[in-house]
Amino acid sequence: MYKRHLFFYKFFYPFAVLFLRIRFGYRFKVAENLPDTYIVLSNHTTDYDPVLVAVSFKRYMYFVASEHITRWKLAYKFLSYCFAPIIRYKGTTATTTVAEMLRMVRQGKNVCMFAEGARSWDGVTAPILPSTGKVIKSARCGLVTYRLEGGYFVSPNWSSSNLRRGRLYGAPVNIYTAEQLKEMTVDEINAAIARDLYEDAYARQMESPVRYKGRNLAERMENLLFICPECRSIDSLHSQRDTVSCGHCDYTFRYNEYCMLEGGKFQTVRDFAAWQTKEVEKAAAEGAVYTAREGKLSTVAKGQETLMASGEISLSATELRCAEYVIPLEDIADMAMHGKRAIVFSTQDAYYELIPSPDAAAVKFHLLYKAYRKMQKTS
Repeated sequence: MYKRHLFFYKFFYPFAVLFLRIRFGYRFKVAENLPDTYIVLSNHTTDYDPVLVAVSFKRYMYFVASEHITRWKLAYKFLSYCFAPIIRYKGTTATTTVAEMLRMVRQGKNVCMFAEGARSWDGVTAPILPSTGKVIKSARCGLVTYRLEGGYFVSPNWSSSNLRRGRLYGAPVNIYTAEQLKEMTVDEINAAIARDLYEDAYARQMESPVRYKGRNLAERMENLLFICPECRSIDSLHSQRDTVSCGHCDYTFRYNEYCMLEGGKFQTVRDFAAWQTKEVEKAAAEGAVYTAREGKLSTVAKGQETLMASGEISLSATELRCAEYVIPLEDIADMAMHGKRAIVFSTQDAYYELIPSPDAAAVKFHLLYKAYRKMQKTS
Protein backbone atom coordinates (compact mmCIF):
# COMPACT_ATOMS: atom_id res chain seq x y z
CA MET A 1 0.00 0.00 0.00
CA TYR A 2 2.82 2.38 0.90
CA LYS A 3 4.46 1.71 -2.49
CA ARG A 4 1.24 2.79 -4.21
CA HIS A 5 1.12 6.03 -2.24
CA LEU A 6 4.79 6.66 -2.99
CA PHE A 7 4.19 6.08 -6.71
CA PHE A 8 1.36 8.62 -6.91
CA TYR A 9 3.33 11.12 -4.81
CA LYS A 10 6.28 10.97 -7.20
CA PHE A 11 3.99 10.94 -10.26
CA PHE A 12 2.07 14.09 -9.27
CA TYR A 13 5.07 15.94 -7.77
CA PRO A 14 6.32 17.70 -10.98
CA PHE A 15 2.75 18.61 -11.99
CA ALA A 16 2.14 20.11 -8.53
CA VAL A 17 5.31 22.22 -8.76
CA LEU A 18 4.36 23.46 -12.23
CA PHE A 19 0.79 24.28 -11.18
CA LEU A 20 1.87 26.23 -8.08
CA ARG A 21 4.45 28.25 -9.99
CA ILE A 22 2.09 29.15 -12.82
CA ARG A 23 -1.00 29.79 -10.69
CA PHE A 24 0.61 31.57 -7.73
CA GLY A 25 4.22 32.27 -8.62
CA TYR A 26 5.00 30.11 -5.58
CA ARG A 27 8.59 29.87 -4.43
CA PHE A 28 9.78 27.32 -1.92
CA LYS A 29 12.85 25.74 -0.38
CA VAL A 30 13.40 21.99 -0.57
CA ALA A 31 14.00 20.36 2.82
CA GLU A 32 17.43 18.77 3.23
CA ASN A 33 19.29 16.68 5.83
CA LEU A 34 16.07 15.21 7.16
CA PRO A 35 15.83 12.60 9.95
CA ASP A 36 14.93 9.02 8.99
CA THR A 37 11.38 9.54 10.25
CA TYR A 38 9.72 12.85 11.08
CA ILE A 39 6.55 14.82 11.66
CA VAL A 40 6.12 18.08 9.76
CA LEU A 41 4.18 20.85 11.50
CA SER A 42 3.12 23.88 9.45
CA ASN A 43 1.00 26.98 9.89
CA HIS A 44 -2.25 27.01 7.91
CA THR A 45 -3.13 29.80 5.45
CA THR A 46 -4.93 28.40 2.36
CA ASP A 47 -6.83 25.37 1.11
CA TYR A 48 -3.79 24.63 -1.05
CA ASP A 49 -1.45 24.26 1.93
CA PRO A 50 -0.99 20.46 1.71
CA VAL A 51 0.37 20.86 -1.82
CA LEU A 52 2.36 23.99 -0.92
CA VAL A 53 4.12 22.09 1.87
CA ALA A 54 4.46 18.78 0.03
CA VAL A 55 6.61 20.16 -2.80
CA SER A 56 9.35 20.98 -0.28
CA PHE A 57 9.66 17.28 0.57
CA LYS A 58 10.83 14.70 -1.93
CA ARG A 59 9.95 11.86 0.45
CA TYR A 60 6.31 10.89 0.80
CA MET A 61 4.38 11.81 3.93
CA TYR A 62 0.81 11.25 5.08
CA PHE A 63 -1.27 14.39 5.66
CA VAL A 64 -3.77 14.98 8.47
CA ALA A 65 -6.94 16.30 6.82
CA SER A 66 -10.32 17.55 8.00
CA GLU A 67 -13.18 15.03 7.95
CA HIS A 68 -15.12 17.12 5.44
CA ILE A 69 -13.11 15.54 2.60
CA THR A 70 -14.81 12.22 3.40
CA ARG A 71 -18.02 13.84 2.13
CA TRP A 72 -16.55 14.43 -1.31
CA LYS A 73 -17.67 10.95 -2.49
CA LEU A 74 -15.67 10.13 -5.65
CA ALA A 75 -12.96 12.72 -4.93
CA TYR A 76 -12.39 11.22 -1.49
CA LYS A 77 -12.15 7.71 -2.93
CA PHE A 78 -9.43 8.98 -5.25
CA LEU A 79 -7.56 10.78 -2.45
CA SER A 80 -7.87 7.79 -0.16
CA TYR A 81 -6.58 5.37 -2.79
CA CYS A 82 -3.66 7.56 -3.87
CA PHE A 83 -2.60 9.28 -0.64
CA ALA A 84 -4.51 7.80 2.36
CA PRO A 85 -4.97 11.02 4.38
CA ILE A 86 -5.35 10.74 8.15
CA ILE A 87 -8.81 12.06 9.02
CA ARG A 88 -9.33 14.55 11.84
CA TYR A 89 -12.67 15.69 13.21
CA LYS A 90 -12.48 19.40 14.08
CA GLY A 91 -14.16 20.38 17.32
CA THR A 92 -13.18 17.11 19.03
CA THR A 93 -10.27 15.91 21.17
CA ALA A 94 -8.83 14.11 18.10
CA THR A 95 -7.55 11.12 20.09
CA THR A 96 -8.05 8.71 17.16
CA THR A 97 -6.12 11.06 14.87
CA VAL A 98 -3.19 11.19 17.28
CA ALA A 99 -3.22 7.40 17.63
CA GLU A 100 -3.09 6.99 13.84
CA MET A 101 -0.24 9.51 13.55
CA LEU A 102 1.80 7.68 16.16
CA ARG A 103 1.11 4.35 14.48
CA MET A 104 2.39 5.76 11.19
CA VAL A 105 5.64 7.17 12.54
CA ARG A 106 6.37 4.00 14.49
CA GLN A 107 6.18 2.18 11.16
CA GLY A 108 8.80 4.57 9.79
CA LYS A 109 6.35 6.71 7.81
CA ASN A 110 6.36 10.51 7.79
CA VAL A 111 3.35 12.62 8.72
CA CYS A 112 2.38 16.26 8.13
CA MET A 113 -0.13 18.17 10.25
CA PHE A 114 -1.27 21.81 10.32
CA ALA A 115 -0.75 22.62 13.97
CA GLU A 116 -3.39 25.37 14.23
CA GLY A 117 -6.12 22.94 13.21
CA ALA A 118 -7.79 25.57 11.00
CA ARG A 119 -6.87 28.34 8.60
CA SER A 120 -5.98 31.73 10.03
CA TRP A 121 -8.82 34.27 9.88
CA ASP A 122 -6.75 37.38 10.59
CA GLY A 123 -3.31 36.53 9.19
CA VAL A 124 -1.79 35.67 12.58
CA THR A 125 -0.86 32.10 13.50
CA ALA A 126 -3.31 30.83 16.11
CA PRO A 127 -2.05 29.50 19.47
CA ILE A 128 -0.82 25.92 19.29
CA LEU A 129 -2.61 23.42 21.55
CA PRO A 130 -0.51 22.40 24.58
CA SER A 131 -1.11 18.76 23.67
CA THR A 132 0.94 19.22 20.48
CA GLY A 133 4.22 19.00 22.39
CA LYS A 134 3.04 15.80 24.08
CA VAL A 135 2.29 14.22 20.71
CA ILE A 136 5.73 15.13 19.36
CA LYS A 137 7.37 13.82 22.54
CA SER A 138 5.45 10.55 22.30
CA ALA A 139 6.29 10.06 18.62
CA ARG A 140 10.04 9.65 19.34
CA CYS A 141 10.95 10.76 15.84
CA GLY A 142 12.25 13.94 14.24
CA LEU A 143 10.31 17.17 13.87
CA VAL A 144 10.37 19.60 10.94
CA THR A 145 8.72 22.98 11.42
CA TYR A 146 7.53 24.68 8.24
CA ARG A 147 6.23 28.20 7.66
CA LEU A 148 4.13 29.55 4.82
CA GLU A 149 4.31 33.28 4.11
CA GLY A 150 1.88 35.32 2.01
CA GLY A 151 -0.82 32.67 1.85
CA TYR A 152 -3.25 34.69 3.91
CA PHE A 153 -3.24 37.49 1.32
CA VAL A 154 -3.30 35.14 -1.68
CA SER A 155 -6.46 33.49 -0.36
CA PRO A 156 -7.98 35.17 2.72
CA ASN A 157 -10.08 32.75 4.74
CA TRP A 158 -13.00 35.18 4.76
CA SER A 159 -13.06 35.69 0.97
CA SER A 160 -15.05 33.93 -1.71
CA SER A 161 -13.21 31.80 -4.26
CA ASN A 162 -11.26 34.82 -5.53
CA LEU A 163 -7.51 34.17 -5.52
CA ARG A 164 -4.95 36.97 -5.61
CA ARG A 165 -1.44 36.92 -6.98
CA GLY A 166 1.47 38.20 -4.91
CA ARG A 167 4.38 36.94 -2.85
CA LEU A 168 3.86 33.34 -1.67
CA TYR A 169 6.76 31.48 -0.09
CA GLY A 170 7.26 28.32 1.95
CA ALA A 171 10.29 26.79 3.65
CA PRO A 172 11.35 24.59 6.57
CA VAL A 173 12.23 26.69 9.63
CA ASN A 174 13.98 24.15 11.85
CA ILE A 175 14.76 20.44 11.93
CA TYR A 176 14.85 18.74 15.33
CA THR A 177 16.22 15.22 15.70
CA ALA A 178 14.64 12.59 17.94
CA GLU A 179 17.67 12.91 20.21
CA GLN A 180 17.21 16.67 20.57
CA LEU A 181 13.50 16.30 21.31
CA LYS A 182 14.21 13.64 23.92
CA GLU A 183 16.25 16.17 25.89
CA MET A 184 13.53 18.86 25.64
CA THR A 185 10.53 19.19 27.94
CA VAL A 186 7.00 19.32 26.52
CA ASP A 187 6.87 23.04 27.30
CA GLU A 188 10.15 23.61 25.47
CA ILE A 189 8.86 21.72 22.44
CA ASN A 190 5.65 23.74 22.43
CA ALA A 191 7.63 26.97 22.70
CA ALA A 192 9.85 25.95 19.76
CA ILE A 193 6.82 25.06 17.62
CA ALA A 194 5.01 28.32 18.46
CA ARG A 195 8.14 30.35 17.68
CA ASP A 196 8.89 28.58 14.39
CA LEU A 197 5.34 28.62 13.03
CA TYR A 198 4.43 32.14 14.10
CA GLU A 199 3.49 34.38 11.20
CA ASP A 200 1.89 37.81 11.37
CA ALA A 201 1.00 38.52 7.76
CA TYR A 202 0.31 42.19 8.41
CA ALA A 203 3.54 42.78 10.33
CA ARG A 204 5.44 41.33 7.36
CA GLN A 205 3.36 43.35 4.90
CA MET A 206 3.96 46.61 6.75
CA GLU A 207 7.68 45.97 6.82
CA SER A 208 7.91 45.03 3.12
CA PRO A 209 4.70 45.98 1.24
CA VAL A 210 3.70 43.68 -1.63
CA ARG A 211 0.80 44.08 -4.06
CA TYR A 212 -1.74 41.25 -4.21
CA LYS A 213 -3.63 41.68 -7.45
CA GLY A 214 -7.11 40.32 -7.99
CA ARG A 215 -10.77 41.11 -8.54
CA ASN A 216 -13.46 41.89 -5.98
CA LEU A 217 -10.82 42.09 -3.26
CA ALA A 218 -13.23 42.70 -0.36
CA GLU A 219 -15.89 40.23 -1.45
CA ARG A 220 -17.44 38.32 1.49
CA MET A 221 -15.36 40.08 4.14
CA GLU A 222 -18.56 40.02 6.20
CA ASN A 223 -17.85 36.30 6.73
CA LEU A 224 -15.38 37.56 9.35
CA LEU A 225 -16.28 41.17 10.13
CA PHE A 226 -19.86 41.33 11.38
CA ILE A 227 -19.94 44.21 13.89
CA CYS A 228 -20.07 47.78 12.61
CA PRO A 229 -17.49 49.90 14.52
CA GLU A 230 -19.68 52.98 14.12
CA CYS A 231 -23.20 51.91 15.13
CA ARG A 232 -22.35 48.49 16.71
CA SER A 233 -25.05 46.73 14.68
CA ILE A 234 -24.64 42.99 14.00
CA ASP A 235 -24.51 41.47 10.50
CA SER A 236 -25.02 44.88 8.88
CA LEU A 237 -21.73 45.02 6.93
CA HIS A 238 -21.94 44.12 3.25
CA SER A 239 -19.18 43.89 0.67
CA GLN A 240 -19.15 44.83 -3.00
CA ARG A 241 -16.00 44.60 -5.12
CA ASP A 242 -13.31 46.26 -2.96
CA THR A 243 -15.63 48.13 -0.57
CA VAL A 244 -17.47 47.21 2.65
CA SER A 245 -20.38 49.34 3.92
CA CYS A 246 -22.82 49.24 6.81
CA GLY A 247 -26.49 48.96 5.94
CA HIS A 248 -27.54 50.73 9.16
CA CYS A 249 -25.25 53.77 9.04
CA ASP A 250 -22.84 55.48 6.64
CA TYR A 251 -19.71 53.61 7.81
CA THR A 252 -17.64 52.39 4.86
CA PHE A 253 -14.09 51.35 4.04
CA ARG A 254 -12.05 49.98 1.15
CA TYR A 255 -9.66 47.00 0.93
CA ASN A 256 -6.76 47.84 -1.38
CA GLU A 257 -4.18 45.78 -3.30
CA TYR A 258 -1.73 46.10 -0.42
CA CYS A 259 -4.35 44.38 1.80
CA MET A 260 -4.88 47.51 3.90
CA LEU A 261 -8.17 49.11 4.89
CA GLU A 262 -8.80 52.67 3.76
CA GLY A 263 -11.35 55.12 5.13
CA GLY A 264 -12.45 53.28 8.26
CA LYS A 265 -11.34 53.09 11.88
CA PHE A 266 -8.84 50.28 11.35
CA GLN A 267 -5.84 49.95 9.08
CA THR A 268 -5.88 46.14 8.88
CA VAL A 269 -8.31 43.22 9.00
CA ARG A 270 -6.17 41.88 11.86
CA ASP A 271 -6.84 44.94 14.02
CA PHE A 272 -10.53 45.02 13.11
CA ALA A 273 -10.89 41.33 14.04
CA ALA A 274 -9.05 41.83 17.36
CA TRP A 275 -11.39 44.70 18.28
CA GLN A 276 -14.39 42.59 17.28
CA THR A 277 -13.29 39.69 19.49
CA LYS A 278 -13.15 42.05 22.47
CA GLU A 279 -16.64 43.34 21.61
CA VAL A 280 -17.95 39.75 21.57
CA GLU A 281 -16.37 39.11 24.99
CA LYS A 282 -18.03 42.26 26.34
CA ALA A 283 -21.35 41.09 24.90
CA ALA A 284 -20.90 37.66 26.51
CA ALA A 285 -20.30 39.30 29.88
CA GLU A 286 -23.72 40.92 29.45
CA GLY A 287 -25.40 37.63 28.50
CA ALA A 288 -25.67 38.22 24.76
CA VAL A 289 -27.67 35.97 22.45
CA TYR A 290 -26.61 35.75 18.81
CA THR A 291 -29.16 34.65 16.22
CA ALA A 292 -29.66 33.83 12.55
CA ARG A 293 -33.08 33.90 10.94
CA GLU A 294 -32.49 30.54 9.25
CA GLY A 295 -30.05 27.67 9.23
CA LYS A 296 -29.66 23.93 9.38
CA LEU A 297 -28.21 21.56 11.94
CA SER A 298 -26.95 18.12 10.90
CA THR A 299 -25.09 15.22 12.44
CA VAL A 300 -22.12 13.85 10.55
CA ALA A 301 -21.01 10.21 10.65
CA LYS A 302 -19.07 8.06 8.19
CA GLY A 303 -19.05 10.80 5.56
CA GLN A 304 -22.84 11.24 5.68
CA GLU A 305 -24.90 14.21 6.87
CA THR A 306 -28.25 13.68 8.60
CA LEU A 307 -30.46 16.75 8.95
CA MET A 308 -31.65 17.17 12.54
CA ALA A 309 -33.37 20.57 12.36
CA SER A 310 -33.79 23.66 10.21
CA GLY A 311 -35.03 27.08 11.24
CA GLU A 312 -33.98 29.99 13.43
CA ILE A 313 -30.61 29.62 15.16
CA SER A 314 -29.67 31.10 18.52
CA LEU A 315 -26.71 30.73 20.84
CA SER A 316 -26.83 31.92 24.45
CA ALA A 317 -24.86 31.34 27.62
CA THR A 318 -26.81 28.15 28.25
CA GLU A 319 -27.77 26.59 24.93
CA LEU A 320 -27.47 26.29 21.19
CA ARG A 321 -30.84 26.11 19.48
CA CYS A 322 -31.89 25.36 15.91
CA ALA A 323 -35.67 25.58 15.58
CA GLU A 324 -36.91 23.30 18.40
CA TYR A 325 -33.69 21.27 18.62
CA VAL A 326 -31.73 22.32 21.73
CA ILE A 327 -28.20 21.38 22.81
CA PRO A 328 -27.05 22.60 26.25
CA LEU A 329 -23.83 24.57 25.90
CA GLU A 330 -22.24 22.51 28.69
CA ASP A 331 -22.70 19.37 26.55
CA ILE A 332 -20.55 20.76 23.72
CA ALA A 333 -17.02 19.41 24.17
CA ASP A 334 -15.45 21.78 21.64
CA MET A 335 -16.34 23.88 18.62
CA ALA A 336 -14.47 24.89 15.47
CA MET A 337 -15.00 26.57 12.13
CA HIS A 338 -15.00 24.55 8.93
CA GLY A 339 -14.41 26.80 5.95
CA LYS A 340 -16.21 30.13 5.95
CA ARG A 341 -19.80 29.19 6.64
CA ALA A 342 -19.92 26.02 8.74
CA ILE A 343 -19.51 25.42 12.47
CA VAL A 344 -18.62 21.93 13.66
CA PHE A 345 -18.77 20.68 17.24
CA SER A 346 -19.02 17.50 19.26
CA THR A 347 -21.02 16.23 22.20
CA GLN A 348 -20.67 12.92 24.01
CA ASP A 349 -23.11 11.30 21.60
CA ALA A 350 -22.66 12.96 18.20
CA TYR A 351 -20.67 15.16 15.85
CA TYR A 352 -22.61 18.14 14.45
CA GLU A 353 -22.41 20.71 11.68
CA LEU A 354 -24.31 23.99 11.88
CA ILE A 355 -24.72 26.24 8.83
CA PRO A 356 -26.48 29.61 9.32
CA SER A 357 -28.21 31.49 6.52
CA PRO A 358 -25.91 33.66 4.32
CA ASP A 359 -27.08 36.91 5.92
CA ALA A 360 -25.52 35.93 9.26
CA ALA A 361 -21.80 35.42 9.92
CA ALA A 362 -21.16 31.86 11.09
CA VAL A 363 -18.00 32.96 12.88
CA LYS A 364 -19.99 35.08 15.35
CA PHE A 365 -21.44 31.93 16.93
CA HIS A 366 -17.97 30.44 17.24
CA LEU A 367 -16.58 33.60 18.85
CA LEU A 368 -19.49 33.86 21.29
CA TYR A 369 -19.10 30.20 22.24
CA LYS A 370 -15.39 30.74 22.91
CA ALA A 371 -16.19 33.83 24.97
CA TYR A 372 -18.64 31.89 27.15
CA ARG A 373 -16.15 29.03 27.55
CA LYS A 374 -13.47 31.52 28.57
CA MET A 375 -15.81 32.99 31.18
CA GLN A 376 -16.54 29.52 32.59
CA LYS A 377 -12.83 28.71 32.92
CA THR A 378 -12.05 31.95 34.74
CA SER A 379 -15.09 31.91 37.04
